[in-house]
Amino acid sequence: MQNLKISMLMLILFSIYSCEEVVDVDLEESEPRLVVEASILWKKESTGNFQIIKLTTTAPFFADSTPPAEEAQVSVKSENGILYVFEELEPGFYINDVFEPELNRSYDLEIIYKDEVYTATESLMPVSSLEYVEQSTGGGFGGEDIELRAYYNDPPDVENYYFFRFLFEDLSIQISEDEFTDGNLTFAYFSNEDLVPGEDVEFEIQGISKRFYEYMFILRSQAGTNGGGPFQTQPTTVRGNIINTTNPENFAFGYFRLSETDFLSYTIQ
Repeated sequence: MQNLKISMLMLILFSIYSCEEVVDVDLEESEPRLVVEASILWKKESTGNFQIIKLTTTAPFFADSTPPAEEAQVSVKSENGILYVFEELEPGFYINDVFEPELNRSYDLEIIYKDEVYTATESLMPVSSLEYVEQSTGGGFGGEDIELRAYYNDPPDVENYYFFRFLFEDLSIQISEDEFTDGNLTFAYFSNEDLVPGEDVEFEIQGISKRFYEYMFILRSQAGTNGGGPFQTQPTTVRGNIINTTNPENFAFGYFRLSETDFLSYTIQ
């Protein structure tokens, strides 16, 4: 009887093993495209002189890393004619340490990469200061998590758009506009189940343009619905404000923007 059980077990294991088959997925690979991470951020009460622009290229789906876009020529020119050249410090990382930000000024980005010219234009958007943080309970699905509200005053009679970051362990982001809060004291809301008394957290608020708000809104919407894995029908390609003036069909991904920012630190009570 024991030998019969062993034989049946071996037969089952053999059947399972013999059913395994390596499946090679042949994914179509397109030509690499330029990816631009160009966020010029000016923290309140700082000079804003040091700025970084990161350039990479797209990579195959199963690639282990993202290739840097090396040996590009990168510059930003203000509307009053000042040219800021960004030098490549490390592969794909371009820096300028004499940048002079001016609120509401227009700036032009130019990138020359592989004999093609990419351009974008944005204005440096101002932002309100973060005033204080209000803490309460009742957050999360169970209604037991700590919740935080970071308050700020929205300027009246001005169309404003905001980008918020909550820095605690993993980064949380939000976007907002002032259609229903114009001119009022309002807040950004955050909650995390791992918040405990004594933990230090940080809030950041950034002023953004309407176009960047719409760009992030689409990205957020697609991220929220793209839950079917890599083999489901992919959403529409989201393009930023980078234009390839040499070859428009070879468009880049990413966005060029300029934002005033404010930070507020808080210790959980």
